[in-house]
Amino acid sequence: MINPIISLRLHRTFPAPREKVFRAWTEPEALRRWFRVAEGYTTPIAEVDLRVGGRYRLGMQPPDGSRVIVAGGTYRDISPPERLIFTWRFESADADEPETLVTVEFREHGEGTELFLTHEGFASEVQREQHAQGWQGCLDQLDQALKQAA
Repeated sequence: MINPIISLRLHRTFPAPREKVFRAWTEPEALRRWFRVAEGYTTPIAEVDLRVGGRYRLGMQPPDGSRVIVAGGTYRDISPPERLIFTWRFESADADEPETLVTVEFREHGEGTELFLTHEGFASEVQREQHAQGWQGCLDQLDQALKQAA
């Protein structure tokens, strides 16, 4: 069971249509272009089985090529182009680290898209802050990828 008490909520506006931003989250080739915490990282793993109950795996590799940090989970809700809900867990996580839940909402905003990301169920405030930094970096990379594709 996911505990929603320790959670984070992020909001961004992107200069792209909602359908395009939604596809950036659901198509492996698009995810490879942006899903990473910072410039210099790569995304060698982007596996998507886009159906409720389907699984995904996303792997980021730091610039030194030392290892691939892989997160994965199961899709709980897919409502194109409005919402994605999926579980989240790092493959390298300790056995006692809980699975968390991510909800991404896409709302039309003029000619762009407002994105609301809620990530809940963290075991600690420290874990929440680490994920907040990671998500902020990923959203920065998404913004750059969407602008380059425009």
